[in-house]
Amino acid sequence: MRSVRGRSVVGIASECGGVGGGSVLPSEWLSIRILFGVMVGLQDQVPSAQELTGRWKEDRVDDIDRALVRCLQEDAGQSYAVLGAAVGLSAGATHERVRKLRERGVIRRTTVDVDPAAVGIGVLAYVMVDSNAWMGDSGAAFEGIAEIQEAHVIAGSASVLVKVRTASTEQLQDVLRRLYAIEGVSGTHATVVLDTFFERPLPL
Repeated sequence: MRSVRGRSVVGIASECGGVGGGSVLPSEWLSIRILFGVMVGLQDQVPSAQELTGRWKEDRVDDIDRALVRCLQEDAGQSYAVLGAAVGLSAGATHERVRKLRERGVIRRTTVDVDPAAVGIGVLAYVMVDSNAWMGDSGAAFEGIAEIQEAHVIAGSASVLVKVRTASTEQLQDVLRRLYAIEGVSGTHATVVLDTFFERPLPL
């Protein structure tokens, strides 16, 4: 006899007036059996404390994960052996850690840091975009302008902040023109960067 939190189906039925002793009609008894089946099914779906603890351990980013991500932000081309030596793990254990970080979306992608001036894209500008409508659904329109590196919906007088890199101020002007063509945009305020002190990775 299966039970739900220590109560058997007979006990549940007894609380409702007995089992087949005249107090419960056949149709009511059938309903009790169906209810019992649903309760057991729901109980089987509830994860145990051990399962929940295991999932939490899988999802959390611990100190070793943070150290690995710091190393990868500095140089994503390092071998697993070198990464492992930096955090006190074997190459195999490091590979497994990094794989799980990718699966969980902690590491979204691996890329390279290119010197913009070396490839002829030396003009950097931040542009505040004003609007006369909600711009939260316009991400694809901003993404369609190749020179925009980042686009953020912001609070304040402007609606969107974009980071733009171009080869010349003339190209920057063309980007501003294309920004105006996005539905809802009513104005732009561009700030051209003269020099960059530093750009750093996430402070883990």
